[in-house]
Amino acid sequence: MLIDTHCHLDFPDFAGDIEAYVGRAEAAGVSRMVTISTRVARFPAYAALAERFPSVWCTVGTHPHGAHEELDVTAAQLVELSRHPRCVAIGEAGLDYHYDKSPREAQKQGLLTHIAAARETQLPLVIHSREADEDMAAILREEMGKGAFPAILHCFTAGEMLARTGVALGLYVSFSGILTFKTSEALRAIAREIPLERLLVETDAPYLAPTPYRGKRNEPSYVVETAKILADVKGVSFDEIARITTENARRCYWKMDHATRPAQVG
Repeated sequence: MLIDTHCHLDFPDFAGDIEAYVGRAEAAGVSRMVTISTRVARFPAYAALAERFPSVWCTVGTHPHGAHEELDVTAAQLVELSRHPRCVAIGEAGLDYHYDKSPREAQKQGLLTHIAAARETQLPLVIHSREADEDMAAILREEMGKGAFPAILHCFTAGEMLARTGVALGLYVSFSGILTFKTSEALRAIAREIPLERLLVETDAPYLAPTPYRGKRNEPSYVVETAKILADVKGVSFDEIARITTENARRCYWKMDHATRPAQVG
């Protein structure tokens, strides 16, 4: 059993055949999928998917690419929307200095708003960080000092410093199909050092299909391939990495199994 901790089932790539994609994932042993919010304004669509399929859950948040478009979204609004019974996390939010589609100050402002919501709800913050290691590490250290919150460094492709910072702060580190690419030896070396209890797997579908599906549309069933490589990197069996990452995902996305916040979270 595996959990795809990050996919985008609302994207047009899946329109018209969503039942088949969800069905293939379940048949492959992917028992749960988390479809990730990129715009708060689209939350009804994410919630509808999660309501439609028992194996699908959702989040609420604004991707850094659109941070400037939703600066009016408040932490209180995120908290209120996150009360939906199928919503298990805040985000994705963060910093993307590769594309810079949104002004960096807007990205930072949005990230801080999402952190505030994650801190209040103790739902995990799904963090997008690309080519922003120094700023992200500094923000995380400062904000954790104001009050702890759970979080995930999603689709991790950053450097060793951010990985170590995240682990030290109690974050989860999630690996996508990029881990399987021949050119990703440096990333595999970082994964080798992440404690087993902090590892997650994801697809980020429809993007980043793993080997041997590279170049094709990614889908949740393909998370199996990433888990195979992660098992090899960590020197454990596939069954063991499936068990560990599933337990981690259920602990991180605690709302999947608990109607109310467990006392030990946060």
